[in-house]
Amino acid sequence: MEFSAAGRLEVCITTADVGKRVSVRRLSEAGAAGEKFTDTVGVLTSWTDGVLLITRKSGESVRVAESALVAGKVVPPAPARRRGPAASYEELARVAARSWRPVESERLGAWELRAAGGFTRRANSVLPLGDPGLPLDEALTAVRRWYGVRGLPAYVQTATGAAGTQELLCAELERRGWVREVTAEVWTGPLAPVADLAGDTGVVLSREADDTWLARYQRKGVSEVALRVLESGPSVWFATVPGTEGADGAGGGGGVAAIGRCVVDGRWASFAAVEVDPAQRRRGLATAVMAALARRALDEGASAAWLQVETDNAGARALYAGMGFAAHHSYHHYREPAAAGTDR
Repeated sequence: MEFSAAGRLEVCITTADVGKRVSVRRLSEAGAAGEKFTDTVGVLTSWTDGVLLITRKSGESVRVAESALVAGKVVPPAPARRRGPAASYEELARVAARSWRPVESERLGAWELRAAGGFTRRANSVLPLGDPGLPLDEALTAVRRWYGVRGLPAYVQTATGAAGTQELLCAELERRGWVREVTAEVWTGPLAPVADLAGDTGVVLSREADDTWLARYQRKGVSEVALRVLESGPSVWFATVPGTEGADGAGGGGGVAAIGRCVVDGRWASFAAVEVDPAQRRRGLATAVMAALARRALDEGASAAWLQVETDNAGARALYAGMGFAAHHSYHHYREPAAAGTDR
């Protein structure tokens, strides 16, 4: 917190600091005996009518009454990461977009409108990297019209928690009634340690998502549109660990023990769809799949890795942390008001 020369806490932020990362302390039980304080760190996304709105790294919005403020200051940018690959949000967002391409897209200024018949929100949402070239309300009207023509709900993909992310846009969408449906995290890490984790365990690599791979994939009945998305990207690899017939347990999978997908794009390798037969978990198969894919990505010149993980997937988070990955930023999908959802 900010202290005055006399050692007292001070509020050193104003409405001119909207858009900056701040740290504030407020009374959580004003007037109570033994006053209690709550600290909040995040981006100051608005300050109107005596209320501050602060968006945390997770995307959670916190309202703080101006009258309850005890101290506040602008927080300097976070220092560069000491471990793992350094990357800006925009670089990762563009790499991620190239690894999961829609079937059709259209530009709206610096926004990209993406559609793929409703297969995953990522391929059926707006990627807003910059200015749409219109006032926000007009841009959102154009977005809703574009998706409406295709029989799809409109989604906007945003990010929070890193330099250059979109806390202000998130706040504006929420103010207009857009609903956040999905929050996950993008993690990054060095690639070489992943490649060193396991030796050859029978992982088969292919350029195509064949019937064997698709038998284990969590989304059943994959359409031609979905296959186009799955096989999109600069250099795509699919990993399969064959299992014994009948070893697919309750999850099906035709004897396939584990699968994974990797897209190599310059220095980056992305990992996705790492899935293991429930009957064959805790045998190191997910690690083996990622190691085999990482070795192939190293051969193609990659040196860094990224992946997406759900905030409530404790098992995956522990696995990836053990491999040297760490959270870079959170991302969210906002759905237009009163629209039906689709699968992520």
